[in-house]
Amino acid sequence: MEIPTSLILRQITATTLFALGVALTTAAEKNAAATAPASAVDPFALPATEAGLPGIGPLRRTESYQKNWHDRRTAWAKRTAADHGAVVFLGDSITQGWGLGLGAVFPGVKVANRGISGDTTRGVLIRLEADVLALAPRAVVLLIGINDLAEAATPETIAANLRLIVAALEQHDPKMPIVLCQVFPSSAEKKLPADQIKAINTLYLEVVRNHANITYLESWPLFADAKGDAIAEEFPDLLHPNEAGYAKWAAALRTIFSTLGITPEAPDPFTPEPGFVSLFNGTDLSGWGFRATPKAEIEAAKQRDASNPKPPVRIFFDAPVRFAGATVTPEGRYLAKHGRLVVTTPPEYRKIQQLYTERDFPTDFILKLEFRASVNADSGVYIRGPQLQVRDYLLAGPYNQLKKYRPQDWNALEITVHGTVATCTCNGEVIEAAFKIPATGPIGLEGDRGQMEYRRIRVKTLP
Repeated sequence: MEIPTSLILRQITATTLFALGVALTTAAEKNAAATAPASAVDPFALPATEAGLPGIGPLRRTESYQKNWHDRRTAWAKRTAADHGAVVFLGDSITQGWGLGLGAVFPGVKVANRGISGDTTRGVLIRLEADVLALAPRAVVLLIGINDLAEAATPETIAANLRLIVAALEQHDPKMPIVLCQVFPSSAEKKLPADQIKAINTLYLEVVRNHANITYLESWPLFADAKGDAIAEEFPDLLHPNEAGYAKWAAALRTIFSTLGITPEAPDPFTPEPGFVSLFNGTDLSGWGFRATPKAEIEAAKQRDASNPKPPVRIFFDAPVRFAGATVTPEGRYLAKHGRLVVTTPPEYRKIQQLYTERDFPTDFILKLEFRASVNADSGVYIRGPQLQVRDYLLAGPYNQLKKYRPQDWNALEITVHGTVATCTCNGEVIEAAFKIPATGPIGLEGDRGQMEYRRIRVKTLP
C-alpha cells in the first residue's frame, strides 16, 4: 500500500533492512492533487493522464504516492550504470520495505531494489523500461498486485497486466530468470479478502505456466493462517511483513537463487561415515537413470487423472535410460550441482517423473540423505518401489506436525530397512514407524511440484 511522506523509516534489523509503516488511502487523499508534483516533461513523474499508457486498471494519484514515485525513480536514474546486471527486486511497498538491507540479506549478490510503495501492476508496466530493463538485469524478482485489489481492480485485470509485464521482460531477454512471487495474504479487515488474493494467484499461475525461465514461488501459503489471512506475528498490520516475515521470504528465495546460480555456492565437502557408500558422487548423475515404466503403473495413473480437470503432466519411459557422466537429464528436470542432486521446479507446475538408482537393494540397509524443499514443494523417496513422501512438510504435509523440521533449510532423512519394513525419521523424529516395502528394488527420487534438493545420499548394508 502507499506510504504517506510524513512516515519515517524504522530500522528492523541489525543491518539496514527497513520496513515501512503504511496507512490506507483516505477519501481525502484520493481527491487530492490530480497532477504530478513535477513538470509535465519530467520523465520520472507519473503521467498526468492515462491516454496512451500501456495496460489497464488503476494508477494511484495521491500526492504522497506521486512524490514517492518521482523521487525514487529520479534517484534510480543516477544509479543505472552502477546497478547494471543486478538482480532486480520489483514491486510495491513490501519490496521497498527491504530498503538498503537487501544486499545484506543476499551476500555476494548484486541487487537493485525497484519497489515503490503503493504501486500497481499498471504502474510497474509503465516504468518497466527505465527502472528495470535499462539495467540489463541478471534476474527479476516480482511481487505485485495487492494495491490493484485495494483499488477495486478485478483479478482478471491484474493478471492481464502481469501478462504484459512478463511479455516485456521476455522480449528483452527470453532466458533471463524471473521469480514470480504469489501475492501475499492480507485480511478482509483491509478489504483484501483471501478469496480474491487466491483468485489473483491462480490466474498468475496460468499466465506463467510453461515458461521455462519463470519460477512460480508459492509465497501465499508461506504466510497464510488457517483462514487465509496474513499471520499476525509476521504481518503486524496484516499487510506488511516484519523482520520475521522478511526472513521467511528471503529463505524461500535463497533455495531458488542457489539453483539458478545467482548465489555463490561452494561444493559440499562431505565424506560418508565408515561403512556407508555414496549413491551420488556430487558432480554428475552416474549410477542413476530412468527406468522403464510398467504398463500397470501407466494405466493406474490414467485412471487417477481421468476425473482431474487439471491433471499433472506425467513422464513415462519405454526403456531404461542411464546418465553416466551426465550433469543434467535431457529435459533438465534433474541436475547435479555443487554437491546437490536437484529436482528442478517444473514450468508446468506439476510434472511427475522419477529418477532411480541403477542397482537394486535386496538386503537390509540404512539410507541417509539430506533434503531442502522450496515452499510447498512435493517430492518423494522411493524405497524398493513404494514412495515415502518428502515435501515441505509443514505446508504440504503429510507430516505437518513435526517439531524439528526446518523450512527451506537442510533436513536429515534416515531410513532403516529390515526385511520388508522400513523405519523413517526426519531430523530424528519418526515419520513412519513401519513402512511396508517389497523384498528388493531400487531407490528413487520423485519430481512433482516445486524444487527439491538432495545431498549426502549414502547407504550402509546391514548384516
